[in-house]
Amino acid sequence: MTDEPGARPMFSVVSGHPTAEEMAALTAVVAATLAARKQAAAAQAAAGPAPSAWLDRAALTRTPLRPGPDAWRRSARPA
Repeated sequence: MTDEPGARPMFSVVSGHPTAEEMAALTAVVAATLAARKQAAAAQAAAGPAPSAWLDRAALTRTPLRPGPDAWRRSARPA
């Protein structure tokens, strides 16, 4: 499926006999998938790095109190 002589084909058929239309459809799907991945990677790079977990203010909030027997002892232990 190349126009240049001596160039390697993009796809090789291992079994079966696909038609030209089937190979064209496969080529279109692969090209669209690669373009979408490239576009998603560019959008992620443009967005910048993910925010640091150190900036998460929710980590500073206290967990709810759980009243009950020996609650004062359990309050000092990690959840």
